[in-house]
Amino acid sequence: MASAPLFYDVVVRYIDLTLLIGALVIEVVSFGHCLVQRPDGFPAINTLPKGGWLALTGGAILVTLLSLSAVGILGMIAIAIAGVYLLDIRPALRDAVDGHGPW
Repeated sequence: MASAPLFYDVVVRYIDLTLLIGALVIEVVSFGHCLVQRPDGFPAINTLPKGGWLALTGGAILVTLLSLSAVGILGMIAIAIAGVYLLDIRPALRDAVDGHGPW
């Protein structure tokens, strides 16, 4: 008895590829934003220096590219690093530069 071919492998591959591309976009955006910021803004918001955030976000990109997966533990840590930068550090830097923050 012949059965229909199973396509779940193909679907899983496309979902993994979509997650990988999404993770890389988030990480590259966070690295690019960090790259163009003034270095004196980082100590003003009491966080790691610019070099530290560049190393973290650049390392996140490298880990994601080397593992070719965004669903492993290292991929999730890399996305978390980029997410922390985009959701916490970037708004604080914007407020510090605009003069709207408590700094």
